[in-house]
Amino acid sequence: MTAEPDATASPVEVVIEDSRWEADNLVGLAGRAGWAALDGVGLEPESFEISLLGCDDVRIAELNSMFRGNRKPTNVLSWPSGEDIPEEPGSEPVFLGDIALAWETCASEAEQGGTPFDDHITHLIVHGVLHLLGYDHETDEEAEEMEETEAKILASLGIRNPYE
Repeated sequence: MTAEPDATASPVEVVIEDSRWEADNLVGLAGRAGWAALDGVGLEPESFEISLLGCDDVRIAELNSMFRGNRKPTNVLSWPSGEDIPEEPGSEPVFLGDIALAWETCASEAEQGGTPFDDHITHLIVHGVLHLLGYDHETDEEAEEMEETEAKILASLGIRNPYE
């Protein structure tokens, strides 16, 4: 694993729609989680860009309805860009896609699970980044691979396995 970058080297660009995210340092969490996720699967984080939206349940329910036909809020959504991941880094970063997080749902899940909020958010960002990279959990085999990869990345950040 390569060294963690400073905040200016983050592969994640953060847009905050709900001011409650600012108090929880979403920018710092996104940079750390995005870097660890990319590095954890053997990619050079500085060669990629990701957009992250910190919103509320109303906004994520709208997005969920528009893109997945489900009118309910959810914790995290992701939209891969469809760009090919180059075998060798290029001079320009590759845009991997967009991730959105809903504050109320994330806060409720963290509280219900007895998980520190920052750890839960870090996990969800890692989860979203892996979706952008093509990981999924539609089958048992896919879910197992994705969960093992998430657990390995989170362990590198000192966060316990959320699946235990």
